[in-house]
Amino acid sequence: MSLWTSLEPASATVEPGSSTRVRLRVRNTGDVVDEYRFEPVGDLAPWTVAEPAVLRLYPGTTGTVELTFSPPRTPDATAGPNPYAVRITPTEHPDAVTVPEGNLTILPFTEMRAELVPPTVAGRFRGRPRLAVDNLGNTKLTTSMSGEDTGDHLSYEIRPGNAQIEPGRAQFVDLTLRPKRIIWFGSKEQHPFKVAVQRAGVSPEAVDGTYVQRGFLPRWLATFLGILLALVLAFVMFWFAHKPNVTTRAEEQMEQVGSSLAPSPSAQPSLPAQPSAPAESPPAQPQPSQSQNGGGGGGGGGGEPKESKPPVETAATALHRKVKEDPDAPHICYRLRFEGGKWSKPVCENTLGAFDRTGPPITGMNIAASSVDGISAQAHVTDPSGTPKWLPWTPVRDNQDIYIGAGGDYPPFMIGLNITVGKFEICHVAHFHVTNSRGDLVCDKARPESLFIGTNDNSKSIDGMFLYIKYV
Repeated sequence: MSLWTSLEPASATVEPGSSTRVRLRVRNTGDVVDEYRFEPVGDLAPWTVAEPAVLRLYPGTTGTVELTFSPPRTPDATAGPNPYAVRITPTEHPDAVTVPEGNLTILPFTEMRAELVPPTVAGRFRGRPRLAVDNLGNTKLTTSMSGEDTGDHLSYEIRPGNAQIEPGRAQFVDLTLRPKRIIWFGSKEQHPFKVAVQRAGVSPEAVDGTYVQRGFLPRWLATFLGILLALVLAFVMFWFAHKPNVTTRAEEQMEQVGSSLAPSPSAQPSLPAQPSAPAESPPAQPQPSQSQNGGGGGGGGGGEPKESKPPVETAATALHRKVKEDPDAPHICYRLRFEGGKWSKPVCENTLGAFDRTGPPITGMNIAASSVDGISAQAHVTDPSGTPKWLPWTPVRDNQDIYIGAGGDYPPFMIGLNITVGKFEICHVAHFHVTNSRGDLVCDKARPESLFIGTNDNSKSIDGMFLYIKYV
């Protein structure tokens, strides 16, 4: 071995988002002039820079290389001890590779992001938003949730009430809001509320939301029923105060009719005619039983009926159920087709579906919406040339299925889509397959504007999608 190395210091500490330096001393212990190349290796290599990258040394001389470590303030910079190494390759002796190793301790940090999806919900007896909590730090996050509102108009059911979230992951918490007083008649009322996300050692972070409580019956119906009740009471009072004098001549008329129909005393009753012998009736023909002719009109087959496959549950099927539950609001339902041709179950707004997961990429989607004056979408798919391409727009009317993406079991992957509605706003969150990360909640207005979901990178497909209609 013609090389001597030393790391000063051998162990270092750095805070994510900043940098630190380690000095690598190298001595040529051989008898010829040699040139050495320095290459960081290991998990910390993307955040390590060696300066200079090439060093030329005479026999018996010593050189110095500065190693600069700059871990980002992201969940990828794992907290705790992280080993690193530098590969040193001599030009004169390329087989005599030296790999000095050291240790870098990355300090922990916590960062959290919480939002309600959707921020505004409406209902007569309850509302069901979802709270998305993202752990943007590099250590496990432990949180607890509670709800409150001004005036104590709502009660809160939070499932789960506590959550432990790994670095770089998201946790969705289901909320059920119930008003303590039902509005039987009248217009809707708005109840602002807050969901407090508590972490150990810091002040809770409040997430604002609004619950729009609808009246059970509209105000005009209450007015109509009040007027109708007043009219009925007035009629009853008038009837008892001015009861009409009703008389009848039915008995007198019946006596006159009876006297005109009575027989005279001289009339003789006629004898009834003798009945003739009854004719023989033909014997009754036996009726064919249901067991004859192979089951009584069963079509002549006589075999067992074939089993019919259950109908495929599409996005429109789930949409019809959603409209029956809440006919006053617009809805959107969808399902995803993954690589291999398998479809996910249809889900509707306020439901994550196949969102917070790492699975096969999406190759197509099936979407249906109601009360939005029609929906139109086009898929953005991968292409072997390296440049993604757009498929044609596909428009449909309300309550109908729309299918976008390529066909077959192994078609091109979807990296995004364009979508637009006739009224209200369309919102989305996308999950990217390669980076295992999700984008922000993005909304856009109705036509002529359209909402772009995804990316223009041919290598970054999506494997999860979340859609909903924002209408309040």
